[in-house]
Amino acid sequence: TIIDGENTRRGLTGNGCSDDGTIIQGLTFTNGSATTGGGIHLDGCSPTIVDCVFSGNVTDQGGGGMYCNISDPVLENCLFENNSSTNYYGGGMINFTSSPTLTDCTFDGNTANSGDAGGMYNFQGSDAVLTNCLFIDNHAGSGGGMRNNDSSPILTDCTFEGNTASVDGGGMYNNAESAATLDG
Repeated sequence: TIIDGENTRRGLTGNGCSDDGTIIQGLTFTNGSATTGGGIHLDGCSPTIVDCVFSGNVTDQGGGGMYCNISDPVLENCLFENNSSTNYYGGGMINFTSSPTLTDCTFDGNTANSGDAGGMYNFQGSDAVLTNCLFIDNHAGSGGGMRNNDSSPILTDCTFEGNTASVDGGGMYNNAESAATLDG
């Protein structure tokens, strides 16, 4: 099933659903456009998202593919490709005071054109947990693959390849208050 934002609206908004057992499975979110969260915007909502594709979504201020605010979703086998944030952060995904868990997810070709974190941006205590994830050919000002600001994600068996940054951290950029843990 394809959810096409037709370049005029986001694909899905989850607001206040907490961790109520919601499962989003097998959907493609494409051509979404919004100020934040072109594909999906989660606010106080922590669904399980399985086998979904986020492709060609655009945001003005953050989270081309997905924007998480005070949300801890679980993502399995999801693809974030060719999403962008035109003015700020997180072409693929932005986490603001959120700690998602991602397994077997791929971030490929996402960009933050005038900002940071082409693939994933973790901000203000967003301690994401990633296992067996790929960050390939993402681009940003800093943190082409991932940028962490006041956040300490845990990455196990993850691969960063071909990511670029105009300023700092082609693969990953951590500010002084961040301590990413890399294992495997």
